[in-house]
Amino acid sequence: MAALTTLELLYVAASVALSLSGLAMVAFAANAFLQTERREMLYLALGFSIVVAAAIATTVSAFAQDFENAIVLLTVNYALTTVGYLFILGSVVFRK
Repeated sequence: MAALTTLELLYVAASVALSLSGLAMVAFAANAFLQTERREMLYLALGFSIVVAAAIATTVSAFAQDFENAIVLLTVNYALTTVGYLFILGSVVFRK
């Protein structure tokens, strides 16, 4: 494997930061669900899980494909991220 460029290292660092902060949100929401059994917290945890999964999958796929097919990669990322955000929005809009 060739050495990573500065831009690639920044991309990995941003992806790791997004993933870790998103996983913290998943943990907070899952903990809140376990304590309250409110469905909204389950939707919130699921939404953040999907957003984090999209970020991780995009980063791994980008390096695995040597950053080719960027349009397909970004389209899938945006689609998954949108689904995740819809769950997050649903947890707020459709609360009891």
